[in-house]
Amino acid sequence: MPPSPEEPFRVFVGYDPREHEAYEVCRRSLLRHASVPVDVRPIRQPELRAEGLYWRERGPTESTEFSFTRFLTPYLAGYRGWALFVDCDFLYLGDLAELLACVLPADSARLAVACVKHEYTPAEPTKMDGAIQTVYPRKNWSSMVLYNCGHPKNVAALTPDAVSTQTGAFLHRFAWLDDDEIGELPFAWNFLVGHNKVDPADPATQPKAIHYTCGGPWFERYKNCDFAELWIKEAEELKAEKEKLAETNSDGAGEKGN
Repeated sequence: MPPSPEEPFRVFVGYDPREHEAYEVCRRSLLRHASVPVDVRPIRQPELRAEGLYWRERGPTESTEFSFTRFLTPYLAGYRGWALFVDCDFLYLGDLAELLACVLPADSARLAVACVKHEYTPAEPTKMDGAIQTVYPRKNWSSMVLYNCGHPKNVAALTPDAVSTQTGAFLHRFAWLDDDEIGELPFAWNFLVGHNKVDPADPATQPKAIHYTCGGPWFERYKNCDFAELWIKEAEELKAEKEKLAETNSDGAGEKGN
């Protein structure tokens, strides 16, 4: 499933102000490894509310601001082409072009979505900075989803009104779809820290995208979690880039002043 030659492939990342750094690191890792043009956009709940696209009250089981706004991805993509939604607590190690190739052209019209079909039950009652850890069928399926945005069932079911009013069970379990309309991606593209394991003898188990689903190194509680060093390295490189850019801009301003 190659991206359209007319425009970059669109990636919508769930945004929560408590995890701003995580979003920035996720974005950098996506762009740095991609061999195809990519347009990364945050899904910010306050902006959606201001535009009248989202109005549901936040419930006690919503651990992030994008718990439900993620399902607006097809709408935000104009109900056309394919687009990716991903939580901000991901670190990409693989090329997005490889992920897109997982959806075969023969399946691209039939499938409404494609995701990693985890069988996952969290061991802890809380996550991140103390948010409630909710257990439900198909948990983490919706944390990274390739959407066929123009699929008739997505167009009919994933409207602003539905996303603001439908139950969590309906949305997170993909209840608007038949099972054969949900494609399966290799688990390496949504590698759950603390759940999935690497087998040194099996290249298929090497993570392509690490998901710090319970919390990543940007939270004190998880600063020593598995794969923390990879996220920290990416964050340090991002910080160095920003500092270099700020220094360059400062020097440029000084030269103009002279």
